[in-house]
Amino acid sequence: MIYIALPSPVSHRLPFYLAMEEYVARRLNDGDDCFFMWQVEPTVIFGRNQLIENEVNLDYCRRHGIATYRRKSGGGCVYADRSNVMFSYITRSDQVLFTFERYIAMVTAMLGKLGIAATTSGRNDIMIGGRKVSGNAFYHIPGHSIVHGTMLYDTDMRNMVGAITPSGEKLLSKGVESVRQHITLLKDHTTLTLEEFKQRARELLCDSETVLAEADLREIAETEQEYLTPAFIYGNNPRCTMVRRGRLEGVGELEVRMELKNNIIHSVDILGDYFVVGDVNALILQPLTGCELNRSRLEAALNDRLSDTILHLGKDQFINLLLGEQ
Repeated sequence: MIYIALPSPVSHRLPFYLAMEEYVARRLNDGDDCFFMWQVEPTVIFGRNQLIENEVNLDYCRRHGIATYRRKSGGGCVYADRSNVMFSYITRSDQVLFTFERYIAMVTAMLGKLGIAATTSGRNDIMIGGRKVSGNAFYHIPGHSIVHGTMLYDTDMRNMVGAITPSGEKLLSKGVESVRQHITLLKDHTTLTLEEFKQRARELLCDSETVLAEADLREIAETEQEYLTPAFIYGNNPRCTMVRRGRLEGVGELEVRMELKNNIIHSVDILGDYFVVGDVNALILQPLTGCELNRSRLEAALNDRLSDTILHLGKDQFINLLLGEQ
């Protein structure tokens, strides 16, 4: 695997690295897999299908100088700062789910070689001692799959909880205590410093290096502009007359917003931290548009294999959510 290096150690905003993933996929990923690591100043990044006001405490972020950006992959909200490190993996493959599972297995094996007893769990997590140390997400562009994720060496726990939990200051200390019971820090399981860990991870995962040129950086900066537009960051809140929310086992948190007239679905949108593996618009949203909101019509309209579109989504559980019958 090739390590993709920047020509200088200058720090960039988070969207630069997301644009760098796209650039590597389109320009450099013709043969060997590619990988790079990056760090950012305090930032919240939320999934492409999430509504920012549902997931991010914007007031807390403004008061504490925490940037907020959207990514193109699914999954949930993540806080990052310079005490942890982010991984990006790019491969030439259209088999997104297979690639995702292979990447998580690869990183878990790398940690094992460093003497860290890590395991995989759930949809996208790497665990140590039953606690989460890494969360990951993926998306697909034609011919390529991109996986990116956190590696929680250390972090500002108060900022992590305050930035992504829509609660007041009185609940912040309790939230920190609760989150600390579910996550672990890599520094508690190794004597390596963060810089030493990054070096060893690179040595174990990669066998060559490509250094980007200034011309590459200019193209990446052009792609980055899309991520910086308010339309992309904040999105457009869909009109709706009915909202259905629920946590579906193996799928994630879903919020379905429907505009109804005479019980006919005129428009529909699905928000949440789910992972997309197919064309949601063509295979779910379009079939629902114009459909009457009752079980028999929904069963006839929807494909039996919704899991080919949204990871692990079952047809019956989705219809139950639409009808409020969870």
